[in-house]
Amino acid sequence: MILEMKVPSPGESITEVEIATWLVKDGDYVEKDQAIAEVDSDKATLELPAEASGVITLKAEEGDAVKVGQVVCLIDTDAAKPDGAAPAKEEKEEAPKAEEKKEEPKKEETKKEAPAEKSYAAGTPSPAAKKILDEKNIDPATVTGTGKGGRITKDDAVNAKASMGTPTGGNRGSERSKLSMLRRKVAERLVSAKNETAMLTTFNEVNMTPINKIRSEYKDAFKNKHGVGLGFMSFFTKAVVRALQLYPDVNSMIDGDYKISYDFCDISVAVSGPKGLMVPVVRNAEALTFRGIESEIKRLATRARDGQITVDDMTGGTFTISNGGVFGSMLSTPIINPPQSGILGMHNIIERPIAVDGKVEIHPMMYVALSYDHRIIDGKESVGFLVAVKEGLENPMELLMDNNPKKALEL
Repeated sequence: MILEMKVPSPGESITEVEIATWLVKDGDYVEKDQAIAEVDSDKATLELPAEASGVITLKAEEGDAVKVGQVVCLIDTDAAKPDGAAPAKEEKEEAPKAEEKKEEPKKEETKKEAPAEKSYAAGTPSPAAKKILDEKNIDPATVTGTGKGGRITKDDAVNAKASMGTPTGGNRGSERSKLSMLRRKVAERLVSAKNETAMLTTFNEVNMTPINKIRSEYKDAFKNKHGVGLGFMSFFTKAVVRALQLYPDVNSMIDGDYKISYDFCDISVAVSGPKGLMVPVVRNAEALTFRGIESEIKRLATRARDGQITVDDMTGGTFTISNGGVFGSMLSTPIINPPQSGILGMHNIIERPIAVDGKVEIHPMMYVALSYDHRIIDGKESVGFLVAVKEGLENPMELLMDNNPKKALEL
């Protein structure tokens, strides 16, 4: 029986995918549920599993765009599973013998070769030639001598020209490769965000000393009890949720002539995966504890890293947090993740001198940036929102933990 394998629908709004990589070759025997291809949609890269066991015939090439429901391969379910174990073993055993025979003549050739003799005069300019080269400011090592034994003559020096720094001998290759559908969609969305929103960015800085003290005191107990680390993301997510509740315009979107406001906080978290930037969503972050946020971010980051992230994991989101600090970024202007109206950029933590109560002290400081759509968020709301985030991070004990860190961390 010949089974036609069709492209399944990765999501409601997706009508077309692209064959990114075939994981099998034409004529291979595949097992049921074995991953046979990776397909790119405009939102994620997904694996295509075999629907049955048998010999596969490919009907699409890598890079082809195929419609949802289109046949991409055939599987002959009546074909017997080949037994190729014995021949493979014989080939492996014979391979070393063939290599041993080939190495003997190489050793003999090496013995016959003798290094060419070099004269002590090679590359040495005559007195007249040296004077000319010095006047031209030319290194004798860059001149090939034509005199006896390779000596640099006066004529060689006269004809020598100083190098103008033109690079020679280096690799100058290039490679042209098609962007994946996911990457093309990301590029399209980024350009759209720049062209279709009135994007502005406001900046502030955060003293991370209070959070560092809490993490130093409780991170071991937190890890031992909950099996997940107490990172910065849970503090930032909590601070963002508090600020969104204080400034609800930042937690809204434009839809034509209407503004859509949300009474929940679905926080998109930008993470780096093998296929590029992914933005999975932490749902109802306002209802999650520190443990809940850290566990959910870890789960989503693991799925992104393993290529198991789904369209549903990345659909929605009312506000985004992007942490460029993990890559060493000191300051940046993050681009809005449409149709959202705001994104918070975190950066690296650097010890800097700051004024505290009239005295200069050194503290771990982080720059934070809020990019926002000025069509729906005014300067007052944007600046107030970022100040609220700063307040929550610099006073987490009172504003994020209700003065009871053990209860907040469920210890």
